[in-house]
Amino acid sequence: MAFFDAHCLAELHLGIAACGGNSFARLAALPGVSEIRRRTYDARLREFLHLHPWRETARLLAERFGGDIFLTQESGLFCVDAVYRSFDKAVARRVASDANRFAAVYCYEAAALNTFRAAKQYGLRCIYDLPIAHWRTSKTLLTEEAERLPEWEKTLVGNRDSQAMCDRKDAELELADAVVCPSEFVKDSLRHNISAAKPVHVIPFGSPIVDREIGGAECRGGIREQTRPLKVLFAGGMTQRKGLADLFKAMQLLDPKRFELHVMGSPIAGLEFYYKQYPAFIYHATRPHHQVLQLMRSMDVFVLPSIVEGRAQVQQEALACGLPIIVTRNAGAEDLVEDGRAGFLVPFRSPEAIASKLETLERDRDLLFAMSQSAVVKAAEVSWKSYREQLVAAVQDCTDLAAEVSQVS
Repeated sequence: MAFFDAHCLAELHLGIAACGGNSFARLAALPGVSEIRRRTYDARLREFLHLHPWRETARLLAERFGGDIFLTQESGLFCVDAVYRSFDKAVARRVASDANRFAAVYCYEAAALNTFRAAKQYGLRCIYDLPIAHWRTSKTLLTEEAERLPEWEKTLVGNRDSQAMCDRKDAELELADAVVCPSEFVKDSLRHNISAAKPVHVIPFGSPIVDREIGGAECRGGIREQTRPLKVLFAGGMTQRKGLADLFKAMQLLDPKRFELHVMGSPIAGLEFYYKQYPAFIYHATRPHHQVLQLMRSMDVFVLPSIVEGRAQVQQEALACGLPIIVTRNAGAEDLVEDGRAGFLVPFRSPEAIASKLETLERDRDLLFAMSQSAVVKAAEVSWKSYREQLVAAVQDCTDLAAEVSQVS
């Protein structure tokens, strides 16, 4: 929508999109198809859409009906990587067929190599969106985690990319004329992995606008009640990549009568594995976004002690709902808590630091209340409007073209 509003969108290529009454939009109206419904786009984009749906549709069907043999990482016929590679080849063919329509292509990690190669043949600029830390940084950190906490290795699925996939990502970066990433942590991971002359634009994601009826500090009663336990929320994939083991260890250092841990997310191991690590947590299954915000409103503080991340959007959702956040720099949200008003920055791999900050908030409910109010203010400062403006500026800087004449695929 940023490119559309700036008149620099030529084509939008997606796998599946429910948009402007198309077949997927009609399908999205049926019950039980949330995976389609959540891919709903503004109707004004329909004339720009080019869909490549068959392999992604097959992937969703395989997930729904238990076709695990087709989903094996990298080798499965309909695995995520197969979807990306097929999509990338289709977009590359489109670029080559009508290159004069475009000044640049904007692509995402692991789905850009063929498109970038085609673009380079026709003198087009290549902009690369990198949503998470460079694979070498990720691999180093996650390998260390597997050695530090071997029982949690089964949850570190992000550490299993083949060398061929890693080489493909490096080739994409090499071809990129500019990189867009969501946090300083991601930018820092690139320091030794790309040319120093290549521009890297840090553009943080925007925060949701939360209605008073859904969330916000003033809507959450009882926050100053010293007699009830402090409600701590973790939301995200239940993996040590997001520091869940360290949060469990932190909770073991605290009085269970004064603290209540709630975990919402998708288990990567069986639930019994997590209860064995810390039996006292309360599990919440994944749910639609508005229900996530409702759950957040009922909590007191959000903790995400990630080992490696890009910029977890859930942190800003928590802030918008009035939750102070306790996070690591590796979670990509250093700017959200750098002044100590809306939360705390803790070292990664430090359960003791997490426990200490939770103790502070549990004992000082006035501080918790003040941070809750500051959290809403901080979330509002990081807007999607700002994200759009910075994104368009980055693309225009790369293409060196005025918005009204540049075209981005």
